[in-house]
Amino acid sequence: MSPVDIFRMLSLAAIWGASFLFMRIIAPAIGTVPTGFFRVSIAAVGLLVILGLMRISWDFKGKLKTVMMLGVINSGVPATLYSVAAQVLPAGYSAIFNATTPLMGVLIGGLFFSEKLTAAKLAGVFLGLLGVGVLTRAGPVAFDLPLLMGAVACLLATTCYGFAGFLARRWLDQAGGLDSRLSALGSMLGATLFLLPLFGYSVITQPPVSWGGWNVWLSLLGLGLGCTAFAYIIYFRLLSSIGPVKSMTVTFMIPPFGVLWGALFLDEPLSMAHVYGGVLIAIALWLVLKPAAVKPVEVATR
Repeated sequence: MSPVDIFRMLSLAAIWGASFLFMRIIAPAIGTVPTGFFRVSIAAVGLLVILGLMRISWDFKGKLKTVMMLGVINSGVPATLYSVAAQVLPAGYSAIFNATTPLMGVLIGGLFFSEKLTAAKLAGVFLGLLGVGVLTRAGPVAFDLPLLMGAVACLLATTCYGFAGFLARRWLDQAGGLDSRLSALGSMLGATLFLLPLFGYSVITQPPVSWGGWNVWLSLLGLGLGCTAFAYIIYFRLLSSIGPVKSMTVTFMIPPFGVLWGALFLDEPLSMAHVYGGVLIAIALWLVLKPAAVKPVEVATR
């Protein structure tokens, strides 16, 4: 993997690490569906402005409907599910469950997309999950029904991510591929159209008691523009460059950044657990990302 791709992965992890903090601020204030809808709609508007300023050619190569459908799977449904989780789960727990994405990717790839399941990949995924658990000091939690629903929502979201990574590679990279900026825009437009009727219904039937203050709307802007619009440009570029399974391993790096932002901005304490967890995650990334060994070709001699 090139240094540029490594930098993209680190940048994406840092940006997405902040998204769980934003959702934890937003979702309890304005509700589940409004949080998901505003996240993708603000991202769509932001991408329209960015691509307009950059004067990008709007050539979707006949894949606009495809990328919009992908947006429903990769953005619309997961954004809503994580908003459900943000109502009941601490941000750190959502980040922990988000780290199951590579596990889902490895399993889905092996079951549905003819990806080879190697012992190193499986060991790396499970070791990475262990590292995330140590890093965030996830201890026993008293499970009640709302907490269980939040956990299930996170796992369903990571399942969507697992499928979306392979579908993006299959649907978008054929016939010359698609510009990552157009992939991100089409994805957000599809997610916005998907959530629009749900948003309208929720506002009519169960309007939020309050639409929040300036901190909620600044968080929405950060979530929509930074953690979604800009982040998805990087994500689709990674998918084309290093493939779905390796791209999904970025989720292992998200919790460390969540801890870092918490320490810097919320004065949350640090401990040796962060060192131990970081070492486990580093080993896990090496196991999942290392190139497969190439067997030497035996030359027949007479």
